[in-house]
Amino acid sequence: MVQEVVITYETLFELLKREKERNDLQKLEPTFYSDTINYIKDKKKILEAKGDSPFASDERKKTERQLENIYKILKELYERREKKLITLALDKSRTQSNLIDTTALLKEEKVFYDATTNLLDTYRNAILITLLNEKMPFMEPLKDEKPKEDFKSALEIKNPTKLVRFMFQVPKFVGPELEEYGPFETEDIANLPMEIADVLINKGKVEEIKEE
Repeated sequence: MVQEVVITYETLFELLKREKERNDLQKLEPTFYSDTINYIKDKKKILEAKGDSPFASDERKKTERQLENIYKILKELYERREKKLITLALDKSRTQSNLIDTTALLKEEKVFYDATTNLLDTYRNAILITLLNEKMPFMEPLKDEKPKEDFKSALEIKNPTKLVRFMFQVPKFVGPELEEYGPFETEDIANLPMEIADVLINKGKVEEIKEE
């Protein structure tokens, strides 16, 4: 019998850790997306709950911090799986093998995988195969559509940051430009300016979550 996995902050962090430590795409429950959405909705209900007591206020602040970390975990989990998925599609297009293991793909990821494989096949046939047949490759140019720029990505380009995980509690502090950070709890995840992150790393307060 397969044990039911309940989505919590801890399980999400563990799933990310497992995805980072292993080269193969890791198996997720078929209901992972819907379970995660329900978990986030439950967290937001806490934020919407009325109550002026100090306990209620502290609970809302804790939940806000958790939600920020959950979004960062989900973003990194997706991007690591995305990279592995593209590698699988590339292997499939290059080898045309039916032995590529796609059993760990969620059904939504399988659609992405098939579309990526088809796109790679199209360009391989139009360029490489055409060239090997001594013909000039010809491709219709794609429409010149500028991708929507994520404002966070734009900020990261102008101000390099590092993604870090806090190993200890760190109280609120002021950065070199008088901007406030924190407070942070153990296991919190944050994108910090590189110079601040390096100081905290050298002090052993945080560890960097490196992109592979």
